[in-house]
Amino acid sequence: MKNTDLKEEKKPNIHIFNSFRTEFGGSEQEALNLAAILAEQAEVTLWASSSRACPALMSKNNIKHIDVSKKDKRPNGGTYIFVGCHWRNKLWPYLIARPSRLINIYNTFHPKHIKLTKNPPSLLRWPTTEYVLISHFQQKELNIAAQIFPSPINLNYFNPEKKEPASSRQIHVGRMSRDTLEKHSLEDIDVYQWLANLNVKVMLQGADCLKGKIEPQQNIMLLQSGAIEAKSFLNGLDIFYYRSGAHVETFGRVIFEAMACGVPVVAENRGGYTDWIKSGENGFLFDTTQEAIGYLERLISDDELREKIAAQGLKTVNEMYGDRAKAAQISYYLYE
Repeated sequence: MKNTDLKEEKKPNIHIFNSFRTEFGGSEQEALNLAAILAEQAEVTLWASSSRACPALMSKNNIKHIDVSKKDKRPNGGTYIFVGCHWRNKLWPYLIARPSRLINIYNTFHPKHIKLTKNPPSLLRWPTTEYVLISHFQQKELNIAAQIFPSPINLNYFNPEKKEPASSRQIHVGRMSRDTLEKHSLEDIDVYQWLANLNVKVMLQGADCLKGKIEPQQNIMLLQSGAIEAKSFLNGLDIFYYRSGAHVETFGRVIFEAMACGVPVVAENRGGYTDWIKSGENGFLFDTTQEAIGYLERLISDDELREKIAAQGLKTVNEMYGDRAKAAQISYYLYE
């Protein structure tokens, strides 16, 4: 008789590392969403590379601190994926099992990051680093060989909700980001004042840092990061507006989260998200403040245009994160 008690094939062993310092960071969300995708076909463990990791985030997502003195708190080999962080100048890499594969998701523009991660010390005997970038815009700026995957987003969470017709209420324009000045352009203060004077409600989440720079008024709300749950905040908008200051977005995941919620976007023509936005078709890209105001004015006054741009934006994110795109990521991380 044939033995029908065949052992179940062992799943790939994946370890994902990130600083996990904040619940509202794009890098942290990228690591968590990648883990969710790979966990469908692999054993995935999340590790905090920073001693300053957010306790609430760690508890909620079963993220571990590395403790080489305890067997269940040290990576045990397989594929090591570092998301926006690195392992250099630390002792623990020398005291854990060697990876069979080493992948670095490089989600910044900092050249020192490549220098730190390109060639592991020979004493470690780790494999050569493979790089993943999150936009062609980023690759063009850095000029390095890498696989490119857009930063993953959970479309089961970010999706459109039914809204009251705009004709019966105030239009809402807003943005969301980490609460740091580098994420904001001070040129936008004039845009916000212009919108408020049109009796448009301006909702700025992650904008506590702008207090004292914007004159307080009823139509402008400055909110801390996380004041309103991300999905609810985005679904409460009629238009998503985005421009950053000193910070250049390698991807700009919040823009695609807004598109996934069926919200038309108006964004600066600078950043990784420009790979996927065709201005006038699935969003609007501007180079100047006057252009931005022109696009906002068109969308505010034209319900059909808002609906058309929103529908095309939704189609774009469904293509970016559909089954074929997910299968390509799983194939690369687990089976190449």
